[in-house]
Amino acid sequence: MPYSMKLLGCDPARIKGMSERLIISHYENNYGGAVKRLNLIDERLAELDYAQAAGFLINGLKREQLIAMNSMILHELFFDGLGDHSEPGPALREALARDFGSVERWRSEFVAMGKALGGGSGWVLLSWSPRDRKLVNQWASDHCHTLAGGTPILALDMYEHSYHLDFGAKAASYVDTFMEAVRWNNAEQLFVRMTGD
Repeated sequence: MPYSMKLLGCDPARIKGMSERLIISHYENNYGGAVKRLNLIDERLAELDYAQAAGFLINGLKREQLIAMNSMILHELFFDGLGDHSEPGPALREALARDFGSVERWRSEFVAMGKALGGGSGWVLLSWSPRDRKLVNQWASDHCHTLAGGTPILALDMYEHSYHLDFGAKAASYVDTFMEAVRWNNAEQLFVRMTGD
């Protein structure tokens, strides 16, 4: 069954500090492109005779499938996490304080990671590690270097396409704007669903 684009999880006209043009372009071109690419890769894989196919062909298609699939999933999380300025709810606030020392320390680390990726490419993810029963900030490149077994609950897209139309080379300003537009109830719901807290 082919993948289809999920409805945009935020109102692009209401993201303070980011233009509607930026959000729509990001959604249609980058997220939509990942969905289209994933469907094309899956079509190729369905036609593949694995017994006869060269290893490099199988490896290449499976690598690209992972990149496209994770790009699709992380973009959905990114858009679902945008909205009006808010604060983490009680369960998430308590977990951030427990796992990072304070909400402010978590925020400082998350923001610094985003700013460090400015001019580069990748994601900054707040992820739940069921193995260690804690939240971790993690860097992810190529849409696929994610914590094994972990589940992201907040995603900051640091690929240039996510900010260049509005911010140019000022990636740090984009990170600050993103932090003011986090819709925390989305992250809170994902966290509670995973942990039962």
